[in-house]
Amino acid sequence: MPGQEEKNICVNRKARYEYIIEESYEAGLVLSGSEVKSLRDGKANLKDSYGRILKGEAFLLNAYINPYPAANQFNHEPNRTRKLLLHKNEIRRLTGKVKERGLTLIPLKLYFKDGKAKVELALARGKKLYDKRETLRRKVAQREVERSLKTR
Repeated sequence: MPGQEEKNICVNRKARYEYIIEESYEAGLVLSGSEVKSLRDGKANLKDSYGRILKGEAFLLNAYINPYPAANQFNHEPNRTRKLLLHKNEIRRLTGKVKERGLTLIPLKLYFKDGKAKVELALARGKKLYDKRETLRRKVAQREVERSLKTR
């Protein structure tokens, strides 16, 4: 759409290596002022974070947002649990899938869309070691193909 501009804050690069992504959802984040300022500076990390659904509400746990230096005493806790804004039907659907099939909620990226902080959540299944090796093999083969095409 014409008015919707996205600005990436951070991307969870390990997610696609560690997990098989089944579906992805866009969710809003409930943040304090100093967190938004810190995100605008690009000071965030999704490395060990994950999503959880508790009592009919979705939460993002372990996402690190660096404290904002100018906020002094009004600063936020870097690893606090943050509420995710999803529609009730989406939450019900996610709850069912996470419970019955052993899937996990993993954040893929944090970004601003029309001035609002959003997180791309993925419904994912953990990869086995041989799956990870296969992913690496495919990546190396793709790189070699691109290199040989480049030299021609």
